[in-house]
Amino acid sequence: MYYRLMRYFIVVCQALFLIAMGGVFVSANAQNIVTFKGKVQVIGKSIEVLTDTNANMPLAAAIQSAGYQKTDNDFPNLDTKPYGYWIRFTIKNQSADTTLAVQFTQPMVDYVDFYQLTNGKVTQKNTSGHRLAFDTRIIKHQTFIYPLNLKKDSESTFYLYVKSGKQLILPFYVGSMAQIVERALFKDITFGIYVGIILVMILYNFFVYTSVRDKNYLYYILYLSMVLLTQASMEGYLLRFVLQNHPLIADMLIYITSALIGLSAIEFSKSFLLSKTYTPGLHKFSYVFWVLYSFQILLAFLGHRNLSYTIMLSTAMFSALYVLFMAIRILLKGSRSAKYFLIAWSIFIVCVVIYVLKDFNVVLPYNDLTNSALLIGSALEAVLLSFALADRINVFKKEKERSQEEALRALQENERIIREQNEILEAKVSDRTFELNKTNRELSVTLDNLKQAQSQLVESEKMASLGQLTAGIAHEINNPINFVTSNINPLKRDIEMMMDALQTIEQVGLSDKPVEAKQKEIDILKEELDLDYLNYEIKHLLKGINEGAVRTAEIVKGLKIFSRLDEDDLKYADLHEGIESTLIISNNMFNNKVAVEKDYGELDLVECYPGKLNQVFLNLISNSVYAINKKFGENAGGIISIKTRQHDGHVFLHFADNGIGMNQDTQHRIFEPFFTTKDVGEGTGLGMSIAYNTIKRHNGNITVNSKQGEGCEFIIELPLKLQ
Repeated sequence: MYYRLMRYFIVVCQALFLIAMGGVFVSANAQNIVTFKGKVQVIGKSIEVLTDTNANMPLAAAIQSAGYQKTDNDFPNLDTKPYGYWIRFTIKNQSADTTLAVQFTQPMVDYVDFYQLTNGKVTQKNTSGHRLAFDTRIIKHQTFIYPLNLKKDSESTFYLYVKSGKQLILPFYVGSMAQIVERALFKDITFGIYVGIILVMILYNFFVYTSVRDKNYLYYILYLSMVLLTQASMEGYLLRFVLQNHPLIADMLIYITSALIGLSAIEFSKSFLLSKTYTPGLHKFSYVFWVLYSFQILLAFLGHRNLSYTIMLSTAMFSALYVLFMAIRILLKGSRSAKYFLIAWSIFIVCVVIYVLKDFNVVLPYNDLTNSALLIGSALEAVLLSFALADRINVFKKEKERSQEEALRALQENERIIREQNEILEAKVSDRTFELNKTNRELSVTLDNLKQAQSQLVESEKMASLGQLTAGIAHEINNPINFVTSNINPLKRDIEMMMDALQTIEQVGLSDKPVEAKQKEIDILKEELDLDYLNYEIKHLLKGINEGAVRTAEIVKGLKIFSRLDEDDLKYADLHEGIESTLIISNNMFNNKVAVEKDYGELDLVECYPGKLNQVFLNLISNSVYAINKKFGENAGGIISIKTRQHDGHVFLHFADNGIGMNQDTQHRIFEPFFTTKDVGEGTGLGMSIAYNTIKRHNGNITVNSKQGEGCEFIIELPLKLQ
């Protein structure tokens, strides 16, 4: 941003200076000849300039033109106009060195056509510029250096056609090739030192940021990066070392980085100076510059580079004044950071003034030191602002110490007040103790009553579940027991008949009757008793008794698994086994009208409280049966679906039904204690609340998906192992 201000400041000051001095050009009479006697010299006052408003005049027309005007300044300023300019000068060599060179130290010129004429013939020509590939230059340097072969006492005339979409100043130097190369090398070393300083400041502030985590350092690192990129672009180093084959990109970066450095400087200044706190109005006004700089970049992309550059200079000046005004306002409000900011700014302004004055070559001479004033000022500013940022650490430290001292004083004052209050309170404590004890006793009684009420409600839910469980067990056990009781009497009768038959057969067998008579008598007995059917009936009755006993054993086993006497112990359990035991003891609820569809996946053993989970399964199944009965009544058609899956260390249990479902409000409240949709006397409203708390105790989740009239699905997610 400050670099842009300097450029604009140069234009304004030079314009005023030229008005006071009578203009940049004077009438051209006889052409001045540059006489080289062995020392590097500036030839600005010896060149002639021809303005080509159409920007298409050929060399032949330029040679014949009488419109050249001499310049009256060592460094003529041609402003930012979309014109082309023919530059003409004649050099006579009166030194012993025959290898001379002309250096045009304006790296941002878009196009430069160079011609050397000796005896009216073109003996050397070159076309290059910032918008052309770097390899087009005779000497591979960011400035334009042209070698001249002039024998002693010989002379040549030189024509240069220049055109630029940026500020155009004409600093021409003539000297021996060695002298010009030495100047170029000094410029490179100077810029290298500058780059080193900026990089050191970037690294230093980055390391500080990693320690303090203050975002101001990030803003400043961004600003320094933009400063370095802009300087490298405008000094031609970006084209020379990075974008040699992409000159159009390098040239466009001048317009882009010029805007980015201004915006980064504004944002850093706002953050560093805490403008949002001290000057909120000015803080909001800064976004105007975002619009202006964006418009400037857009113009550059649309090809209006001269207008873009002019707007950039104007915006840079006003943004610099904006930051200066904001810093002064904040300084007047007592900000220590603003003081350091203004010191850094003031030193940079001094360097800008030095840079401007050397262009006039009146107060200060134009030399390598004054020509590097901008880089020096920018580097000093970077260092000083880095110190200012570092000072913030000291400010924060002092503020912390001051806060600690204030806190200590406040603590001491509080201790004094507390001691005084304690004396007063101790006097009142004895008066309030009796009342508090009385209140505590009342609260204790109330708490006991609440605990009893809670216990009664929980016990009520347990008794309701127990009653449901008992009824189911009684019904389930009664059926197989009936198998046994109903078969005992017939079996007893058949066995008695069989025993009588055996005794008779034994008597017949022991008698002295002939074998044929014995066999006949036995056959008659077997026919009377229908012994084959009697044998079949005994087997059938025994089979029924056996089935009843097996069924009873299964029910008892399922009851044992469901009840889990060790339910308070954490253990690994088979959830499929728990679901099956729950289905067994709740089988009577289905009443042959509800079908159960099971889709079991492969599940590992789950670390859990099995008895608690079985109670959750029973609650979900009983609720599904209730919802199905509400929908189908005495008719069949109800379906309960149970699906299990395992994924990524968790098991997922899906309990779904095609009952009446529930609306959104019911889904939101289903896990609330005492909330129920059942009729009075059919439920306490604690079942789903207990189920929810049980799943949470297992570090799991239970969710519900339902549509009214279509059914309901509960999804339980449990980890395989409790953490």
